[in-house]
Amino acid sequence: TAAVLALVTSLCLVFLALAAETATLVVLCALTALFAAACRAPQLAAVTAPAALVHATALACATGAAAGWGVQYTALLVLAVPAAAALLAAQPGDPRTTLGIEAAGAAAGLLAIALAAASADLPATALVLALCGVVTAGAAIRPDRRPAAYVSAGLFVTAAWVRLAAWDVGTPEAYTLPVTVPALLVGALRRRGHPGTSSWAAYGPGLAATLVPSLLTAWGDPDWTRPLLLGLAALAVTLVGARRHLQAPLLLGGTVLGLVAVHELAPYIVQVTDALPRWAPPALAGLLLLALGATYEQRLRDARRVRDFLGTMR
Repeated sequence: TAAVLALVTSLCLVFLALAAETATLVVLCALTALFAAACRAPQLAAVTAPAALVHATALACATGAAAGWGVQYTALLVLAVPAAAALLAAQPGDPRTTLGIEAAGAAAGLLAIALAAASADLPATALVLALCGVVTAGAAIRPDRRPAAYVSAGLFVTAAWVRLAAWDVGTPEAYTLPVTVPALLVGALRRRGHPGTSSWAAYGPGLAATLVPSLLTAWGDPDWTRPLLLGLAALAVTLVGARRHLQAPLLLGGTVLGLVAVHELAPYIVQVTDALPRWAPPALAGLLLLALGATYEQRLRDARRVRDFLGTMR
């Protein structure tokens, strides 16, 4: 009860202090210190530790605003909270306290990414994403947090994509293929040594490192060469995934192939739609719905078969 009342009181104090800049900074500093000191009581740490991190996040934002920094630089200051949370969570203690600390740190990391993205400063956004990847990779060192390595890989890959966009790179394959090829080789060696390794862990990051930037570039490319080459590469990846029963290549390749096909066929579909009478598209949509409704049970069985087929893949 005392902890809950303390949290409510702290929120009231913060809202009252927002009327003045100095009061905001002083109140947030005091609350962060008080909740951090209260963490010494083990029975309160599950509540006070996340509260201290939340107030520290608010303090970082308020400090950046008071100093007149841009939001991208405030995001870098906010990243100190996830770093501290990762260090605190690594200490042995109550699992509930550890989970609360990690949740508060993750929320602060998402806030930092959102602030950097809102600034439209691509280099700063790439830096924030990479630093979040470093913090997540540090958390993945713990045996009970191995899945965090997937999040870390995704953050690093996204940071690389944003950096390529910041450089106005017109041919991203020149930068992504040198990463994709060794990543796929490492994944193949990993699956050979540990056959139970998921294809998403072995091949997902390497394939996504090239396919996604190429897809984004192809969608804005007026020429036909890049979409054709990307479509052929995606088709090859899809066929390899289907033949080897690998879920990641099949889904990634099939998704990219479908999006490329939609992008290339869209102008022709629009022309055909304009040439038809206005009543034709709604009528065709109605007929399609009737056909789907008449074969609903069969479509449901087909969907289950597809789900079971994908479930057997690794």
